[in-house]
Amino acid sequence: MPRMLDWHTFTWLGDSGLLLPAAAFVLVWLASSRRTWYSAVLWTLCFGACGAVVALSKLAFMGWGLGDVAFDFTGFSGHTALSSCFWPVALWLLASRGGHRLRVAAACAGWLLGAAIGVSRLAIDAHSVSEVVAGFLLGAAASGLFLVLQHTRPHPQLPAWWVAASLAVPMVLLPPGQRAPTHGLLERVAAGMAGLERPYTRVDLHAGTHPMPRARAGKSIF
Repeated sequence: MPRMLDWHTFTWLGDSGLLLPAAAFVLVWLASSRRTWYSAVLWTLCFGACGAVVALSKLAFMGWGLGDVAFDFTGFSGHTALSSCFWPVALWLLASRGGHRLRVAAACAGWLLGAAIGVSRLAIDAHSVSEVVAGFLLGAAASGLFLVLQHTRPHPQLPAWWVAASLAVPMVLLPPGQRAPTHGLLERVAAGMAGLERPYTRVDLHAGTHPMPRARAGKSIF
């Protein structure tokens, strides 16, 4: 039980309730100077695209059962993808006043953290291996693209304490272990869009079952 509790606490570092507001702080940091507006726009596109791909993959499965039985795939792991996108850039900014090697090392530490959060999703049986690997590759590609494209541009040199304090704000708003309601929201949206009584589940994927269509209001039973 203690180990399971530790994994649940650790996986919280990849929760959307924590990372979405934290990503907004990254945008503020990058937009704090006109010299780095390009990086602010680039960050918005990279992180936004990563989140959109995750959401669309989940909606496609929950609403229409678009998954893969052989790979046990029901959509990208959101925790892993967002973590692998956010933490490399956040830690890179944390080391923004250091030399190039320090910033690269900080970004690599962020990717390792994203991978570890992916492992935590496997440990608590929240995702399959294919979903975690796909999520990591998606998030790492998004953050890697951001860091490569902004490399020749000016980057903000922020006080480390300011970056750390900004990261602490979402952590206070979402205490360790508390989950954001985003997954449940996606389930309701997917079922509503597809006209189903409930969303598709992993059990449906492997059993070949399908949710019942939602009954239309006012429809006669005769």
